[in-house]
Amino acid sequence: MGPSVRWGDTAARAGRAGRMTPAWLFPLAGALLGLVFGSFIANLVIRWPQGRSVIAGRSACDSCGATLGPGELIPVFSHLLQRGTCRSCHAPIDRRHLMIELAAAMIGATALFVSPDLNGAAGALFGWFLLALAVLDVEHFWLPDALTLPLMALGLIAAALLRPDLAEMRMIGAALGYTGLSLIGWAYRKLRGRVGLGGGDPKLLGAIGAWLGWPLLPFVLLLASLVGLGALLLRREKVTAATRVPLGALMALAAWPIWLVLQAPI
Repeated sequence: MGPSVRWGDTAARAGRAGRMTPAWLFPLAGALLGLVFGSFIANLVIRWPQGRSVIAGRSACDSCGATLGPGELIPVFSHLLQRGTCRSCHAPIDRRHLMIELAAAMIGATALFVSPDLNGAAGALFGWFLLALAVLDVEHFWLPDALTLPLMALGLIAAALLRPDLAEMRMIGAALGYTGLSLIGWAYRKLRGRVGLGGGDPKLLGAIGAWLGWPLLPFVLLLASLVGLGALLLRREKVTAATRVPLGALMALAAWPIWLVLQAPI
């Protein structure tokens, strides 16, 4: 039987290979992957809430249903070349496609800029999941289990493979994030007699805890609260007990920059 290969040995060889690669290639690759993932995310957040299939069938115009050719499926560039309209019916293309593709490209580029390795690739995946969840929460107040639970599992897997020294902290983060916010929601319902917290919010905070670790969960909630308060003040919206706030989107917006800061060299 030959010698066993440990994950650490493989990661070390990948790191040596990475030092031989020009640094600018990593964020470029992240941006290109982000465009691809962004195209999928845009279709997901537009079609899924409508009950339309995201995977089955060929891509088609949202307005007239005309099947899109290969040249019309290039993220961002197709939108610009077609001046934001469908070639068949000339209806405006939903701008969410462009905005989400650009956001996903930025997430991929920044993740692999601050961490040009497997950890950065995992972080980009974290950011892309957060992007999809944030859009769904803003538009529909919906955080589907089909996204939050896999995100939590991926965070724990990434910790076990890439940062085993942080695995326990992240496991506690997943458990504490979920149970802590669930208890807050339960207490509010008991005291006020109404639901004040969606069922997806605790699962998302648990997923964030699986990626960031339990010590950073208070900072996620604090930053999310500040961002939410700032948004309400900018909109000059009167805040009442019935005001609905997409807490999941706010937590996603808070978690991503915190992950980036964690990757910065001390």
